[in-house]
Amino acid sequence: MSLAIGVLSSTSKNNMAFDHHDANADTSETKRIEEDSGNEERSSLSRKMSESSIAVTEDEDDDAKIELGPQCTLKQQLEKDKDDESLRRWKEQLLGTVDINSVGETMEPEVKMLSLAIQRSGRADIVLPIPENGNPNGLWFTLKEGSRYRLMFTFQVSNNIVSGLKYSNTVWKTGIKVDSAKEMIGTFSPQAEPYTHEMPEETTPSGMFARGAYSARTKFLDDDNKLYLEINYTFDIRKEW
Repeated sequence: MSLAIGVLSSTSKNNMAFDHHDANADTSETKRIEEDSGNEERSSLSRKMSESSIAVTEDEDDDAKIELGPQCTLKQQLEKDKDDESLRRWKEQLLGTVDINSVGETMEPEVKMLSLAIQRSGRADIVLPIPENGNPNGLWFTLKEGSRYRLMFTFQVSNNIVSGLKYSNTVWKTGIKVDSAKEMIGTFSPQAEPYTHEMPEETTPSGMFARGAYSARTKFLDDDNKLYLEINYTFDIRKEW
């Protein structure tokens, strides 16, 4: 597991005021003081903007909504830019053998997760049942400390192209976030056959402090932040399988 670290920064700004008691003060000195004051304020503002731009808090929403163009049906997709040969070939390659007439005029894509499994080196896969309400009852699975594994899932896309399908997973132990991961899965056209995706191989942590119960939340969503599946579950890391 990779640890997620949040950086919290704060800034302060000092306000300076200048009193002019001598009405006959030298104008060039006054101008120099005003320029210095202006430079200092601009410098302070620049530092504040720079520091604020990198400030990160644990409560920030990492999945900020991206404003995309208006959605359209597959037929409309094919009609757009039809005179551009390179775009036409790219769309045909993306859509493959999709029967345009079978998907109708639906603009919203639909992604259905069909199966989830944990692949383990030298052992049988752990097939994870997907509950309808997204909340498995009790312990969902157990992993051995220091063992290698990867997540594999199958899903089906219907109605329209799903753009930027991604996977996110957050893990807590005793209420403290200990791991956060995201994986871009890709863009997929609707088809009758399901897609299969394998996540990169990972290794469970090991040691006395790593063992125990964890809670986690897994999400599958797209570029529009449309949520297709959210699973809230618990799992154990133990010394043995």
